[in-house]
Amino acid sequence: MRQKQRTERVSRRTRGALALAAVVAVAAAAAGCSSSGSASPAAGKQVSGTAKQTIVFATNGLGGEGTATQAAVAAFEKANPNIKVQILSLSSLSDVALQQLEQSFISGATTPDVMSVDITYPAAFARAGWISNLSKDSPNTGAFFSSMVDTGKYKGGLYALPWFINAEGLYYRTDLIKTPPTTIAEVVADAKAAVAKDKSLKEGLAFEGNKYEGAVTVLQSMGANLSTLSNLNTPANVAALKFMSDAINTYKIAPQAATTWTEGQVQAAWLSGQAAMATNWPYIYPLSEAKGSPVAGKTAWIPFPSASGGPAQSSLGGDDLAINAKSPHQAAAWKFIQFLTSPSVELTRAIAVGDPPSLTGDYTSALLSKAPYFGQEEAVYKAAVARPVTPVYTEISSDLQSMISSVLSGQETAAAGLTATAPDVAGLAQTAG
Repeated sequence: MRQKQRTERVSRRTRGALALAAVVAVAAAAAGCSSSGSASPAAGKQVSGTAKQTIVFATNGLGGEGTATQAAVAAFEKANPNIKVQILSLSSLSDVALQQLEQSFISGATTPDVMSVDITYPAAFARAGWISNLSKDSPNTGAFFSSMVDTGKYKGGLYALPWFINAEGLYYRTDLIKTPPTTIAEVVADAKAAVAKDKSLKEGLAFEGNKYEGAVTVLQSMGANLSTLSNLNTPANVAALKFMSDAINTYKIAPQAATTWTEGQVQAAWLSGQAAMATNWPYIYPLSEAKGSPVAGKTAWIPFPSASGGPAQSSLGGDDLAINAKSPHQAAAWKFIQFLTSPSVELTRAIAVGDPPSLTGDYTSALLSKAPYFGQEEAVYKAAVARPVTPVYTEISSDLQSMISSVLSGQETAAAGLTATAPDVAGLAQTAG
């Protein structure tokens, strides 16, 4: 059950903004009356942060994650006896959770006061005027991974603060691959050699190739630069997309079935010991090292190597914290966010349920002594690159998903796919302003 819960949770993160089309439509309609980067005024009279009050925190998280949130709330209430926090449990399904928040925003509700959101949401929410500009509170953004901070920015304002980080990296079997690969060529060679050496292996490389958000994060992790939306048709992007296809169709280190795989299938292939390498998220690490796991003591995790052997990168995931622009409890809500993102609270959550801290200063002996695998995870987080921070990301992602699926299934080449798709993406980005 625990494994299933973690799979659902990570699928929510990597799906990112699957259902954000409705958000973008409303955001565009509201853009004319939004503050365009200035602090969003809350409706009604503001309640002092020292007054007796109750705030509502909308979040999701199953099993241990839900328990960790309840423990953090209890600790906050003890430290702030005048403030009570009511937890509003959102669906573990990304599209349903998003619809729940949309309904509150569109209705003009003053609650939830605080919410945890996928890192691909803040720009659309900010454009619609639904969340507050936190810049007025002068948060210490330098304490967080910079790539995470960027996900909360919109038109010069900061509308969300990092809660915990997530990133996609490359797992490899240390009993079969003695030296971590540093180039794409070495990934191919190591995968082929591992399969030849161990006949129990079914895949040299397992990755998510289904037509969904996970394929976009794999493309980015494998070297694509998605930041320049005005022109995605670059040699580096063609090379990354071509490698995804070649891994299946030319090198044959990944199975044809990868075109239908999501995180769940990749997880199964890796944890069963059937893959020499796999792309996936950090939740796989503690599962790999669990007692009885076929890959316990044989697991390492690194950023996916670059084609040239230069700096590698990993696709960023994770959750941010934001405040409802209409909440009359802005001061208390900010106190709560500060508490959740404090070093000791993030450290406690990481040790309890494995949610990686968004604070760079938490990766010390206090954490590593309890969970040594965080030492390797930190290197992947430092190499993490955010997906495009734009209120039209979901539409851009939809175009990218269709292109990747077409290329992986052999319907078109990587070069042809990017040539056809790049102008559409540029047009979408231009409409976002």
